[in-house]
Amino acid sequence: MTTPMMQQYRDAKAQYPGMLVLFRNGDFYELFEDDAEVGARALGITLTKRDKEIPMAGVPHHALDRYLGKLLHAGHRVAICEQMEEAADVKGRPIRREVVRVVTPGTLTEDGLLDPRQSNHLAAIVPAGATTGLAWLELSTGEFQAADLPTARLADELGRLAPSELLCPEELVGAPGKTLADRLRDTYPNLAVTPRPDWTFELPTAKTTLFEHFGIRTFAGLGFDDDQSCLGAAGALMAYVRETLKSNLEHVGRLKHFRQERFLFLDEVTRRSLELTRTLREGAREGSLLEKIDRTVSGTGARMLASWLVAPLCDRAAIEARLDAVAELTTDHAMRQELRDGLAEVYDLQRLTTRVSTGKASPRDLAGIARTLRLLPRIKAKVTARRSTLLNQLERQLELCPDLREMLDAALVETLPLTAREGGMIRPGYDPALDELHAITRDGKQWMANFQAQEIVRTNIPSLKVGYNQVFGYYIEVTHAHAGKVPTDYQRKQTLKNAERYVTAELKAYEEKVLTAEDKIRQREYELFLELRGRVAAQTDRLIQAGEVISTLDVLAALAELAVACNYCRPELCDEPIFEIQDGRHPVLEQTLPPGTFVPNDARMGAEHGTFHLITGPNMSGKSTFIRQVALITLLAQIGSFVPARQARTGIADRIFTRVGASDELGRGQSTFMVEMTEAANILNNATERSLVILDEIGRGTSTYDGVSLAWAITEYLHDRIGCRALFATHYHELAQLTQKLADLRNYNVQVREDQDQVIFLHAIGPGSADKSYGIHVAKLAGVPEEVLSRAREVLADLESHHVTTKDPPDRRKRRPAQPSLFAGSEDPVLQALREFDPDCATPDEALAKLKRWRRELQ
Repeated sequence: MTTPMMQQYRDAKAQYPGMLVLFRNGDFYELFEDDAEVGARALGITLTKRDKEIPMAGVPHHALDRYLGKLLHAGHRVAICEQMEEAADVKGRPIRREVVRVVTPGTLTEDGLLDPRQSNHLAAIVPAGATTGLAWLELSTGEFQAADLPTARLADELGRLAPSELLCPEELVGAPGKTLADRLRDTYPNLAVTPRPDWTFELPTAKTTLFEHFGIRTFAGLGFDDDQSCLGAAGALMAYVRETLKSNLEHVGRLKHFRQERFLFLDEVTRRSLELTRTLREGAREGSLLEKIDRTVSGTGARMLASWLVAPLCDRAAIEARLDAVAELTTDHAMRQELRDGLAEVYDLQRLTTRVSTGKASPRDLAGIARTLRLLPRIKAKVTARRSTLLNQLERQLELCPDLREMLDAALVETLPLTAREGGMIRPGYDPALDELHAITRDGKQWMANFQAQEIVRTNIPSLKVGYNQVFGYYIEVTHAHAGKVPTDYQRKQTLKNAERYVTAELKAYEEKVLTAEDKIRQREYELFLELRGRVAAQTDRLIQAGEVISTLDVLAALAELAVACNYCRPELCDEPIFEIQDGRHPVLEQTLPPGTFVPNDARMGAEHGTFHLITGPNMSGKSTFIRQVALITLLAQIGSFVPARQARTGIADRIFTRVGASDELGRGQSTFMVEMTEAANILNNATERSLVILDEIGRGTSTYDGVSLAWAITEYLHDRIGCRALFATHYHELAQLTQKLADLRNYNVQVREDQDQVIFLHAIGPGSADKSYGIHVAKLAGVPEEVLSRAREVLADLESHHVTTKDPPDRRKRRPAQPSLFAGSEDPVLQALREFDPDCATPDEALAKLKRWRRELQ
């Protein structure tokens, strides 16, 4: 037989199929039936049974966030079914319960489930042929953006955003063959792809959803055309959030049009190769460029720095505005330190405001907002009357919200409970009705004494007593000797041996007050809390803007701190495709190596110094470090940061491309060489004259002749057809001869000093090409056995004396026979066949045939 409570649970399961339902039952959230078995495994909790047959597992309500995080990490979506009324208020029927929200990876707002230094994006896509509509929302801050982009660039944009959840039309999941959703899952294995009804992505439906939310009738004012497919993605995303969150979304106040042309484009290969936010090997933040340059003092600042790093600016005026602000902050050390001290004390205003707006804020969240608002005047004072246009602009935008601060300070006590239902939140004096209730519980004995004295005077009964017991409550006791003096308004309540007990209307009223005061205090405090939260939510726009200003100030001050601490210089920007660096350094390795051991290098590119630099030299000597530091210095300059160099002048790039290292993608059926050629094709098809291209080996995944030919042709194409700035680190010394035919190509090499049998890498870049790769020396450093090294030296000597000459270009080379020494001392098969051939036993035709075959084999 199904109980009413279990029927409620099954109704919730039917309403939210495919989700685990956490069902509130008193102090626990419980899972039943199949959900209990799944949840017990995922959470490592005990599986029990209800009524001896229904599987059941539960978690304490106060630890919900911790268990939710585990369920989400295990790939589950969760519906939270909450008690909507108190058990004490319900008689003769089940407690009413409702699903109050659905928790998915992209819709989190709880602090305990979010990394304070990392954004948590929810994205949605709508394929439209050659283009794809893309929208994304950071629900915890309200940042909402959309754009139409070429479908070929979708993976790159998703790599930049790193969404935790992606919404797509159901047709993308149910279609036969390898769908776009499948390919995205292959590319991003940790991405939760959530199919949604196709009709929610259709423009009329999606636009209606957006119109209702934003209260507008056209998207022109937001910078969109009304027929853009990204609006379909944005509307479907908004509908999903409303459905799952089941609360107000006022903090999502604007849909911004993301315009790629305003930003330096970085594809996913480049972001990964340069290890901007994650390392290649561990995929960790530690060791990445972000980790090494992050001097922010708040989670909100750290998130903004990360977003700047993966989307540098292309607009020179905007970059200069950031650089001006950083420059001013570097010179005023005291002001910068005081500003950072203030910023370090602020709470995450954006995420706090979101929880307020969505009705999920706790008393401590309101206190965090109040404490942050108290700090704002101090922060504002530090950036008042500054020379920098950007600092002045931020100062004007920073609203202090004094009315809100005063209200919260007047209302909230210093030490607050975890939840609003616990009570103990409101200061004395804030609400007269609440003060009266507290007075009742606090002054009960005094009231009774005063009431007794009042009644003695009124009745002229000196022995009259006022008392209380748990059975009969409050009473007035009069002995039988004074029965004739009892007033008419006294109502008999209890008869004793020597006395009668009475009650009056006033005493009844007071009794009710006292007996219900605690419950009324908690209820009144909860009402006041909801009122406070609503008044704070009404200021969402102001608070979100203040949070944005705080984030920006934190990043600018952090970049100034970085510049001072690591001796960075301000880059000089220009529009010409040049790059001039004196004593440039790698921003990550410089901090990783022991102080003073990193070798700085100059780099000059432009009309006078050539725009294509071919860099040769040994492995482990610093070629890869050098070309990467050029890319990283360019990128840092375009986020508005000072750069690791003594002096820097750089032309603004529109794109940075890298082709670095070799890696198989076996899961996608791609070999090392296929990956290499795919990345090279992307560069050749998309680079422009303003781009910066970094090539670390090309053609090493195939035969020597194929490889050098491809490298040769790619170099010519980049030089002649595209004309971009490029650095190519290679072991193909043959390419050095291209300086004779390519006017803008220059040869550089990593300098080496040979001392008897020792080779010393100087890590310094100089003009000219290298004539050796020192591969055997590197193998020795790696610990390869000496027997192998000795044999390698023998083979190398043979190859260098007999193999293909490297002094002629590929189209004029002559092949020479391979050396017998390559066969570890075994005789050449042609020579052996010739020695065994007996011409006296062969016909002229047989002898001629053998001669032709041997000639072919030798060739």
